[in-house]
Amino acid sequence: MTFNSQNSIRGGLIYCIGDTIAAFILGEFTFLRMFGMFFIGSTIYTLEIPNYFAWIDKKTKHLEGYRLSFQKTLLAMAYFNPLWIARHLLFIKIISLQWEAINWGLLSIGLISFLVNIPIAFIANFIIQNKIRLDYRFYASAVFSALMAIYYAMSAVWFA
Repeated sequence: MTFNSQNSIRGGLIYCIGDTIAAFILGEFTFLRMFGMFFIGSTIYTLEIPNYFAWIDKKTKHLEGYRLSFQKTLLAMAYFNPLWIARHLLFIKIISLQWEAINWGLLSIGLISFLVNIPIAFIANFIIQNKIRLDYRFYASAVFSALMAIYYAMSAVWFA
């Protein structure tokens, strides 16, 4: 899967919607954050995620059955790791101009958030990697990530 305008617009919208809901819940909504998250979703995430999912398929094509399903799920979870979560929170802080909130604590929040989320993320990534065709995985993952964006934003409050 390569970068294209359809993926870009859909990815931007899905990530933007998830984060906007989180921002409203936290009382942190700004148009700058909304547009910033649309930009990140439509560029960085749209470039990275579909290509990583295609790599997972190539990396695991020699496997079958349980080993294939388990490996694909673990590789997807490895991508959305504590550093990815911390980076996502960093993006939010940057586009929200919350410079004072940018610190090493984002890594701690990312780690705790990841660990608490393992059971849900395992099930979701299993479904995304093993039950959804490659050309729809980015959208499925983006929808799950939009839901997780709400969780990640709340994590910044709960686990800080």
